[in-house]
Amino acid sequence: MPEDKLLEVRDLHIIFKTEEEEIQAVNGIGFTLFRGETLGIVGESGSGKSVTALSLMRLIPQPPGEITGGEIIYFPEKQTSKDLLKISEKEMRGFRGSEIAMIFQEPMTSLNPVFKCGKQVAEAIQLHQGLRFAEAKRQAIALFSKVQLDDPQRVFDAYPHLLSGGQKQRVMIAMALSCNPSLLIADEPTTSVDVTVQKAILDLMKDLKKDWQTSILFISHDLGVVAEIADRALVMYKGKIVEQGSVAEIFNNPRHPYTKSLLACRPPLHNRLRRLPVANDFLEETQQNGGETVVKEKTTSLKEVVHSLIISPQEGKKRLEGLLENFPILRVQGLRTWFPKKKNFFGTTVEYVKAVDGVSFEVFPGETLGLVGESGCGKTTLGRSILRLTPFRSGDVFFKNHSLTALTDRELRPIRKDIQIIFQDPYSSLNPRKMVGKAILEPMQIHGIFDNDQARKERVFELLEVVGLEASHYYRYPHEFSGGQRQRICIARALAAKPEFIICDECVSSLDVSVQAQVLNLLMELREQHQLTYIFISHDLSVVRFMSDRMLVMKEGKMEEMGPADEIYEHPQKEYTQRLIEAIPKGLV
Repeated sequence: MPEDKLLEVRDLHIIFKTEEEEIQAVNGIGFTLFRGETLGIVGESGSGKSVTALSLMRLIPQPPGEITGGEIIYFPEKQTSKDLLKISEKEMRGFRGSEIAMIFQEPMTSLNPVFKCGKQVAEAIQLHQGLRFAEAKRQAIALFSKVQLDDPQRVFDAYPHLLSGGQKQRVMIAMALSCNPSLLIADEPTTSVDVTVQKAILDLMKDLKKDWQTSILFISHDLGVVAEIADRALVMYKGKIVEQGSVAEIFNNPRHPYTKSLLACRPPLHNRLRRLPVANDFLEETQQNGGETVVKEKTTSLKEVVHSLIISPQEGKKRLEGLLENFPILRVQGLRTWFPKKKNFFGTTVEYVKAVDGVSFEVFPGETLGLVGESGCGKTTLGRSILRLTPFRSGDVFFKNHSLTALTDRELRPIRKDIQIIFQDPYSSLNPRKMVGKAILEPMQIHGIFDNDQARKERVFELLEVVGLEASHYYRYPHEFSGGQRQRICIARALAAKPEFIICDECVSSLDVSVQAQVLNLLMELREQHQLTYIFISHDLSVVRFMSDRMLVMKEGKMEEMGPADEIYEHPQKEYTQRLIEAIPKGLV
């Protein structure tokens, strides 16, 4: 009903200008959001999802972005409607935070690194509610508890770099909820959190909608999450809405071939596949004379494709047995990485955060070891400690039977070529002032790969295409790419040094399911072609199960459970592991 409308987008057009071309990021979309409703937006990385969300807040970077047409009509309660594209910037600032709040896609770059987390949330409360700092602090700590942050007082006093990715995401959610907004825009709010926290966040958003009739615009590449929380969904493809309707209609009876391909690309929960189905298995694109792209559905059914890719349990068991016959390429013995938590009057540390506490395991050549656990359990710290990017307190790491503990930084340099890492946050790990091509070329210069920069440049062109980008992207800067595209750039940079061992720290967490499938398939192909070995860190157990030969479950810095991936997934022994598996969204199962 018209009186229930909260937001209406009409014929919205957004372009981005580069030196070479003009990109139509959003091309004439329109939709309505009603009070108390959750509307899900899904689509490929670069399809226009986040740009649409930013336009509602009038946060499109200008230049290179520009809203060239359309209306965004907001209907405040008991007030006349307003076109958010026509009001003044001063009036728009009044809407941001109090009426419309946003949880941004990348919490690492959304929090100010020089201010404590609690102060940043309290500042938002003071700005919009006019409270004294003491009351704002009390509300901030209460919000931290509500979003299930352990030790809210510690988080309030902590700087962003002292928190895990998932903890920072929950701080951002607390900040967005601080003023009880009428519209909450959630741009990939569960991307960097584990499944148990994801479930808590989804339950929190459901309660918010129920208790305060808050409307939610929920953007996600995870179709299972969208099916779990949304009332309606719309599917975006290359700046256009190709399908929209109720969640049941979209996911149970998709009409558009692109929607069908998205549903097919999800890692299955109950089968192990040789590779994941990708969009090209189900659709093909053709260019018409006018330049418009036409998508056609292939006749191959999802059932036929999946059946042809299933690996039998016997085949997986045989592969693992063959791997375990070799000498380990990596051995971790009694590793402990502790961070100071509390000091006494004399400045001596008396209490520690035991991020990694006595972990031991082995990884064999050609193996993928999956590393899972809740946010803050020590997964990322363990990966960084292995590379000595984070100093560890005690223990030892052996690579090819050589101890890394006693080596100087100079002696470590040749080994760093062989052990690379794909970092969790693709934006902060790229230099914003450096063209992405040069960022990929730099490791080859450092390690003396190829004789000259021209040969290295040619290799960068190849790597960009290998990860699904274009050679012309060499000359662009990180801010010109979507989150998923930036992650693919980081993968290309890790491959540039021709490593033997790669630590993948949440390297597909910011990708939509279709691109995620392509990247996971790419990592599997590279493993087979170049005998690569991986430690694959992720909060997504279905992804870890697909990628991994064995799985290591961590809890509070310790190893909780370890064994063959299929065995742990199908028959978890520990209650903690069972809880992780039970928390996986079942909306599409």
